[in-house]
Amino acid sequence: MNNIFSLFSNDLAIDLGTANTIVYARGKGIVIDEPSIVAINKSNNEPVAVGHEAKEMLGRTPGDIVAIKPLRDGVIADFEVTEKMLTYFIKKSHDHAMWVRPRIVIGVPSEITQVEKRAVKDSALRAKATEVYLVEEAMAAAIGAGMPITEPSGNMIIDIGGGTTDIAVISLSGIVYSKSVRVAGNDMDEAITQYIRKTYNLLIGERTAERIKIEIGSAYPLDEPASTEIKGRHLIEGVPKTIVINDEEIRNALTVPVKVIVDAVRGALEATPPELSADIVERGIVMTGGGAMLKNLDKRLREETGLPLTIAEDPLSCVVVGAGKMLSDFSLLRQISKD
Repeated sequence: MNNIFSLFSNDLAIDLGTANTIVYARGKGIVIDEPSIVAINKSNNEPVAVGHEAKEMLGRTPGDIVAIKPLRDGVIADFEVTEKMLTYFIKKSHDHAMWVRPRIVIGVPSEITQVEKRAVKDSALRAKATEVYLVEEAMAAAIGAGMPITEPSGNMIIDIGGGTTDIAVISLSGIVYSKSVRVAGNDMDEAITQYIRKTYNLLIGERTAERIKIEIGSAYPLDEPASTEIKGRHLIEGVPKTIVINDEEIRNALTVPVKVIVDAVRGALEATPPELSADIVERGIVMTGGGAMLKNLDKRLREETGLPLTIAEDPLSCVVVGAGKMLSDFSLLRQISKD
């Protein structure tokens, strides 16, 4: 019976991210790109809003509604809410049709545990998927970025998401080396929040911290100084207050998360076999994910490693596009999926 339903369902690729969930439908391309947030009514435990609508509610909900981020560090932290979120996105990608049983490919961090894998698979199956394949985010990102992964040569990719940074060296459709550090975009937001709290006694929300990171955050000095105005609640006076901060302050605030990412890249280069290292020197490193868009992070890594480094054309969608390409190549999918 499930197989009959799956005939009428578009197979889906999902980048189940800590910050955003992106859904790719075979034959249609990207159909959903929304925040991984669910607003739940505590009285009946039912979702009130999912995605963009739920994000608008962050920090603004009444007592009976709570906005939940069900994923943390790239893995499921709240199984029940993740299932509700996936069910909503799967139905939305099929225009809320009832008989939907798609096959699904999901990108996961490279150092995910067996328990975490099982949680992702079970959530997708309970959200009415017929089959679930898990692929490493770095591998999917490399395919999405158009890297020649099937060739017998070294390709290095850094995928910086919301919860994890995945680094991999790929050759002959296999991962020669992979490292996943649970420091990424969300940790940068948290570092900004803590810095402003300690320095100015000002409390700001998650959305404000993210805006600061996007507007003036950087990993290496900017060509021209930048500043932005932020509003928050003064911790001592207890009243709303407005301050102006500059890019140098935010760069200092981001020192620790950026250093963790830089050190992980250096570690990956040290662990790469010499023949593949020679290929990486020639081809360079490719960066994907939302974190790759932090201003001058590419310049900082170029200086630290001495290697050429490029940011993928559309860094945010590389993982889901790569996973989507596998929907048309099941032999490759079976070869590289993580069971």
